[in-house]
Amino acid sequence: MNYEVSMQKTLFSQERNRYMSKQKIHALDYIRGIAMLGVVGIHTGSYSLSNPTVNVHLFALLEIVTRFSVPIFFFVSAFGLFINQDLTRKLNYLQFMTRRSRTVLIPYLVWSLFYMIHYTFISKDTSIWHPPLLYEYFLFGLASCQLYFLVILLWFYALMPLWRSMVRLIILHPIRNLGILLLLQILFNYYSSYVLKATVSNYYLHELLSYRLNYWVFHYLFIFLFGAVCAVKLASFQQSIKDYQRHIKVFFYFTILGMLTYYYYLLTTLHYSPEQAVNTAHQLSPIGVLYTLGSTLFLFIIFQQSKMPQFAKNTLGSLGEHSYLVYLIHPLVMYYLSMYLAKYNIVMSALIVIGFYLVTSILSLVFAMCIKKISTFLPIINLLLTGSNQPKPKSGV
Repeated sequence: MNYEVSMQKTLFSQERNRYMSKQKIHALDYIRGIAMLGVVGIHTGSYSLSNPTVNVHLFALLEIVTRFSVPIFFFVSAFGLFINQDLTRKLNYLQFMTRRSRTVLIPYLVWSLFYMIHYTFISKDTSIWHPPLLYEYFLFGLASCQLYFLVILLWFYALMPLWRSMVRLIILHPIRNLGILLLLQILFNYYSSYVLKATVSNYYLHELLSYRLNYWVFHYLFIFLFGAVCAVKLASFQQSIKDYQRHIKVFFYFTILGMLTYYYYLLTTLHYSPEQAVNTAHQLSPIGVLYTLGSTLFLFIIFQQSKMPQFAKNTLGSLGEHSYLVYLIHPLVMYYLSMYLAKYNIVMSALIVIGFYLVTSILSLVFAMCIKKISTFLPIINLLLTGSNQPKPKSGV
């Protein structure tokens, strides 16, 4: 066993030096761009429910087809972390956490305060500034619907020594170990999503269970570690998606068909409302976990193997580069767009929903570009809003 571990370290070091040290994986930028569009789609779907006769097919496109978006950000985050990691060396945990706290914790606190101040300003409700709500808002990312992602990401960072140890074990037999982990992920997510109930009488325990989706990293453990393993075994991963691209595409088509079939089954057979259906056929469902995996591999094939027009590369690259700020600001853009529609009694018809989505995406991207431009003169702006002293893209969001 010791000999096998030693050989694995040697192989890892050789592979990392050859393929990882200075290689830029453009597919990650493009995947971030696609995932960002997917997140905007999910939140657009929520606003479309203001129409009692919502178009269920457009709703499926916005809320079901895009369900890979948040989990795939964890894949990209892990990929970005581990492609620069040498698992044969000891982790400087204090240095690692100091750097990562700056890139995630500072923006998380700044944007949480911003959204809380905004909420108080428009509602005149000050209850969120008093315990226990104040603690819950910061612990669970409740200030805005998208901020929970940063909470989970911080927990992933805090447990980095554990993930490094697990990756070392997984890469000894990657296919077998990832398969086992995938099965355990499906079982855990099923239990947490459909079986576990927050029935305890203690208030704090009840809140910890009620908001488990906002901080339990274990809901996304497989996709995170899968991203880490793919980064560590980059050459093997790239060769595998090339060799098995037909199988991967079939798997992807099977999983997206499974997601849509499940959604329409809930609507037509069990007579769920669209909102109930999407809250059941989500990314943590068994088919949702498989769909995330299928989407991740499929997108890598598209962006690594296929030739894309330069316009598509530039567009996706720009979305990927600005995805962090787009992710953080788009709920505010949506809020004011919805207020505008409500003021003029404009119903969220299918055409309006599409326009709502496009305008949100464009305005959020323009805002992000403006912030990047301003940050070249005032780096403190970029530090507060994105955690970086330089206006550059982030790994993971």
